[in-house]
Amino acid sequence: MESRTEPVEREPDITVREPGATAVRKPDTSARPPLVRELLLVVGLFLVYKFGRQLANGHTGEAFDNAHRVWDAERTLRLPGEGAVQDALLSSDTLIHLANIYYATVHFPATLLFLVWLYLRRPRHYVWTRRVLAALTAAALVLHLGFPLAPPRMLTAAHLVDTAQVYGPSVYAAKPATDTMANQFAAMPSLHFGWALMLAVGMIVATSTRWRWLWLLHPLLTLLVIVGTANHYWLDALVATALLGVALAVLRLPRPAGSLVVRRSGDARPESEPLATAGPCPSPELITSGAGQ
Repeated sequence: MESRTEPVEREPDITVREPGATAVRKPDTSARPPLVRELLLVVGLFLVYKFGRQLANGHTGEAFDNAHRVWDAERTLRLPGEGAVQDALLSSDTLIHLANIYYATVHFPATLLFLVWLYLRRPRHYVWTRRVLAALTAAALVLHLGFPLAPPRMLTAAHLVDTAQVYGPSVYAAKPATDTMANQFAAMPSLHFGWALMLAVGMIVATSTRWRWLWLLHPLLTLLVIVGTANHYWLDALVATALLGVALAVLRLPRPAGSLVVRRSGDARPESEPLATAGPCPSPELITSGAGQ
């Protein structure tokens, strides 16, 4: 089996035929949205999300009441205690520092690089992924506003260590009321996990290398980090998974159109290529390619 990374459903191609020259297949960039528009859109969505999260600040009593409800629900469901993961991380200063660094530095850069790669190499997958991430983030924002939740590091009943404050580095202020950069009561659902899971799904769908399933290690590692550092409950990740599943069910990856033949001679216009079918070999003048080849 080949280990090269190729799209599962190849992005549409354009076959360019120069007069007196061999036809050349080139990627069809028509599915790629304008760069400036995408930058404005992504930045705009990010700002709306950041400012929207701030609206949930100040609901301290409600956030802690919900935290007790989530904690009790996890015990009723017999989910493993978050402390088991944290104890494993605390067994090594190196591990706990790496976990804190991963939580603080990987989330946004990894998602950004993922989107940039899709935009450049898989424009059709990029548009689909951007829509799914936008839907997931919007649903998360609604939950953050309607269900403020204190993370387990703040819950006395959890008996967990705030590893970022004790060992560093930390992206949050020591007191939630003084944190002007983040809403610490927006734990449910975990977008750290939701975005990481979508990154893995997107890379698995957009590539066909036999190693593509290793992308699942990213959300798995993210899950262990967010739980082990006491920033999220198990249920935060489960709810994020459910929301992502709904978004993926509603927003399907569009099938590519057929390839095009562009003849650069005189005033010839581009024409759609027919799908390749079983039967006699086509004439040399016709170049065909199927969307799924």
